[in-house]
Amino acid sequence: MASNSIVNMFKIKELRDRIFFTFIVLAVFRLGSVLTIPGIDASVLLQYFDNLAKQNKNAFASYMDFFVGGAFSNFSIFMLGVMPYISMQIIMQLALIIFPSLKRAAQEDGGQQKVAGWTRIGTVFVCLIQSLAVTVYAESIPGCIVLDSNLMFRLLAMLTVTTGSMVTVWLGDQITGHGIGNGISMLLFAGIVARLPHAVIELYNKVKDGLNIVFVIVVLIMFLGIIALVIFEEQGERKIPVHYAKRVVGRKMYGGQNTYIPFKINPSNVIPVIFASSFLTFPLQIVSSLGNNQKSARWIGKLSAILTPTGFWYNALMIILIVFFAYFYTQVTLNPTEIAKNIRENGGSIPGIRTDKTEEYLQRVLNRLVLPGSLFLAAIAVLPTIIQNIFGFPQSISMLMGGTSLIIMVGVDLDTMSQVEALLKMHHQDGLVKKGKIRSRNL
Repeated sequence: MASNSIVNMFKIKELRDRIFFTFIVLAVFRLGSVLTIPGIDASVLLQYFDNLAKQNKNAFASYMDFFVGGAFSNFSIFMLGVMPYISMQIIMQLALIIFPSLKRAAQEDGGQQKVAGWTRIGTVFVCLIQSLAVTVYAESIPGCIVLDSNLMFRLLAMLTVTTGSMVTVWLGDQITGHGIGNGISMLLFAGIVARLPHAVIELYNKVKDGLNIVFVIVVLIMFLGIIALVIFEEQGERKIPVHYAKRVVGRKMYGGQNTYIPFKINPSNVIPVIFASSFLTFPLQIVSSLGNNQKSARWIGKLSAILTPTGFWYNALMIILIVFFAYFYTQVTLNPTEIAKNIRENGGSIPGIRTDKTEEYLQRVLNRLVLPGSLFLAAIAVLPTIIQNIFGFPQSISMLMGGTSLIIMVGVDLDTMSQVEALLKMHHQDGLVKKGKIRSRNL
């Protein structure tokens, strides 16, 4: 069945074209990830990061490379990836809640296009700030800059990196419009997958250097077990039954049917993890880049040490932000007030619940779903730090074998599979997999 479905994917012209288009865009993204920005000596850069890796002091570079597939340590034109755009999306979503006039403008005809335009304009400013921090970081590496003028290098690097980030956002939009899956998420997925071979080679070298093979086997078993848990959690849902009364409109009768509203155990999917990581990346990059400069203030160096990706405070902030964005995004996408209003307007009701208590009931159900779901995401997100501290794994390996990477890879994969399956069924073909029934539980 699976092999027939894969063959059917390439028999359908629309689906085949979308898949090939997605691969071409991802190839362009990977090509840009290895093109070093002008004014940088790539050989000096490679030697510098190799020395940091040997000294186990490349936590910040490994963290940044994790999202952009090694583009940061290459100082490539795509070294910021889509993270500035995601950061600006968060800022814009918060602004829509804080400023009612902005929300009203977004709800007007063409309002979403205006918000998208404002988000892209804001992304340019975020890129300029982060690219400036990158130039300061590059200037702290001895012999890295080959240009005589630091001012010329800063201007050239800021322009190149900002343009590269906006091109990356455009590539993501092209995948969303003409390819398969959500473009921005697919680029994050591609960056994480691109680091897997490097992580496997590094793990092999660590085993040769004396890393206990038993620890490696234990971690691999944990890795497979967590994948199963993430898939189970992503596909689980709570079904809210809704009964619609019969109504006579003219000569036709409507309603009189039973249906349900599917609430996923994790309604926001991988969004809280992506938002939390992006939200922390912005200040982390600035303080780490400035803290690496010997001329920087002492408090910047202390703040950089506190916000290290392997430290306690960073992971504590990650947990808090994941829970916050889980509630925030769920309220934006699944507004209980609007759902209850639609049910009432269509003559529906939830069995056993008074009509005026529908909103309260839906809010209570969502709260009971979001809290355990967000805590589950947070627990997996901090797993790399636990693995690194207990088993002595390098950060590049532990980040790719659990945590944020695992959630993003599984979440994006499931979302892409669902889109492919929808296109297959639209052309009267079998889906990729036969989904088993997941029983609804009272959470």
